[in-house]
Amino acid sequence: MSEHPTASTAADTPEDRVRRPLRCGEPTIHEFDTADGVTLRLTRFEGGTKGPVILTPGFGTSALAYTIDTTDTNFPEYLYEHGYDVWVLDYRASPALPSGGTQFTLDDIAAYDYPAAVATVREVSGAESVQIVAHCVGSLTMLMALGLGLERVRSAVASQVTLHPRGGSLNELRAGIYAGNILQALGFDTLTTEFDDDPSWGETLYDKALAMYPSGDEPCERPFCRRVMFMYGEVYDHAQLNEATHDHLEEAFGVANMTTLRHITRILREDHAVSADGEHDYLDDVSGLRLPIAFLHGADNRLFLPEGSEMTYDVLRERNGDEFYTRDVIPGYAHMDCFIGKDAARDVYPVITGRLDLHN
Repeated sequence: MSEHPTASTAADTPEDRVRRPLRCGEPTIHEFDTADGVTLRLTRFEGGTKGPVILTPGFGTSALAYTIDTTDTNFPEYLYEHGYDVWVLDYRASPALPSGGTQFTLDDIAAYDYPAAVATVREVSGAESVQIVAHCVGSLTMLMALGLGLERVRSAVASQVTLHPRGGSLNELRAGIYAGNILQALGFDTLTTEFDDDPSWGETLYDKALAMYPSGDEPCERPFCRRVMFMYGEVYDHAQLNEATHDHLEEAFGVANMTTLRHITRILREDHAVSADGEHDYLDDVSGLRLPIAFLHGADNRLFLPEGSEMTYDVLRERNGDEFYTRDVIPGYAHMDCFIGKDAARDVYPVITGRLDLHN
C-alpha cells in the first residue's frame, strides 16, 4: 500500500481547465491491492471524528463523480464540513485505473474490492468499523458484498440500484436483446465515453449512428451525452445540472468492459442479483445485510426505477426485521444528479448525512 498527497483527484483533468480548490483539505491517496491482485485507490479527505465513510461511485466512473468541482459544494466537501473522515473509492471499474479496461464481473467487485477497501480504511484510520455511501453499481455490489459476508460495516446508504434492479424502457430494451452479448460477439471488449476533438472516420460514423439512437426524454447534441445514453441510459436529468457540470462531467467517465455489462444484463433479466455464471443467488441468504441500510432513490429515475429499491427494502424488512432499514425517495431528482445536481447540497446531501449521523 502506498500513500502520497496530491492537489487533485482528477486522473485526466484537461490541462487547460483550472479546477477550483476543494474545501476539504489536501487529499491523501492510498493505493492497495485486492486478494486477486488488482490495484485500487482510496482518496482520503481527513475531516472530523465522524466516520470513516467510504464513497463508492457507479460503474464506468471514477472518484471524480464525487469530487468534481463544478458545483458550489460537492458531496465530499459537504461531509467534510459536517465532521466526517471521507474516503472516495476507485474500485476496479474506475476509468482512472488500469483495471478499468479489463474484463471482470460484479462478483469480483463484491468478493474482492469491498473487503480490501474496508480493511485498508480500518488499518489506516484505526477505526473498528466504517460507513459506506454507494451509488448505482457501487451500491448493488456493496449489497452483494454484504451478502457474501463483508464485515465491519456499521451502516450503509444504497443509492439507486439494489438487489432488485428495475431498468427503465431503454435499458430493458438492451437487456431484452442481450446487447452486451451481441457487442462482445462482434469483437467489442469495451465501450468508452471518450471522444477525440479530431475524430477518425470510424469515430465520426459512430457518433452519427448514436445521433439516431433513442435519446429518451431529454435529447442532447453533445457527443458525450449521446455516448452515455447508448452505454447506460438516462444517467442524469439535464435540468438538474448546471452548465459547468454538463460541460465537464465527461472527466469522471471513461471505459466500461463488456463482461460487466453482460452481468448487469443477466441480473436485469433475472429480476434480482445473481452471479455472472448463474450459480449463486444473492437472495438465498440475506443475513449479512442485517445492519442499518438507508435506501435512496430519485423519484424521476428513468435509468433504474424506484420500484427496485422498494422491492429490496420490503424483502429485507420481511426477512431481517423492520428496525434496520429506511427508504428515502427524492422528488424532482433522477439518478446521478442526486450527487452532482446543482442543488443537491440543499435537497439531497442533508438526507444522506442525516442517515449517517444516526450511526456515527
